[in-house]
Amino acid sequence: MTVSPALDRSNHPRVWRLPGVYRPQEDSFLLAAALQDAGGTRNAKVLDFCTGSGFLAVTAARSGAASVTALDIAPRAVLTARLNARSRRLPINVLRGDLDVAAQHGPFDVVLSNPPYVPHDGECIDPRWDAGPDGRCVLDPLCDGLPNLLSPGGFALLVHSEFTGVGETLARLRAAGLGASVVARDRIPFGPVLHSRAQYLQQARLIEQGEATEEVVVIRADRSESGR
Repeated sequence: MTVSPALDRSNHPRVWRLPGVYRPQEDSFLLAAALQDAGGTRNAKVLDFCTGSGFLAVTAARSGAASVTALDIAPRAVLTARLNARSRRLPINVLRGDLDVAAQHGPFDVVLSNPPYVPHDGECIDPRWDAGPDGRCVLDPLCDGLPNLLSPGGFALLVHSEFTGVGETLARLRAAGLGASVVARDRIPFGPVLHSRAQYLQQARLIEQGEATEEVVVIRADRSESGR
């Protein structure tokens, strides 16, 4: 069953953000609410992949995680997440790196990720959200790598837009041996980024002319207790 959690921002931590670092917004809040619905992270070893400002890492640590590893490839994001963690004295280890670095510090009980997922076919690419022509240049390696990142019985929560291919994500996770389902969804108006990408989305037949909303979904992936 899928749910659409109330996005009450008053329940979420406010974080510092350097210029050029992804600002927590509707997809971030939807993922945080889904984490709360999943039972939080008490005593868990958590990975926040593509951490940005560290919003989800802070959320997990405040929910009682035993430890949190936060990863991003952008130096400003790493600095921002470290500032947010240290100012709260939370058990968050913020590192610069990709999936190879994540694997070195795993496995994890919980993996969270709000990766770049906006489809874009142009030269002026912003790594905060642009993720190639189909929006999957980060998602696909993450889906393929999750079985090695999760402990037996662990789970992951990933958020992305309907334009990125919800069915493709579910199929890819299941092909990797994980249980997968949509656990939260919300329809939101286009922000400035998607408005600027509207022409490409039309050309890719992802939206109709004049369409100005997207459905954002949270997908849960579970590794069995046997690890298979």
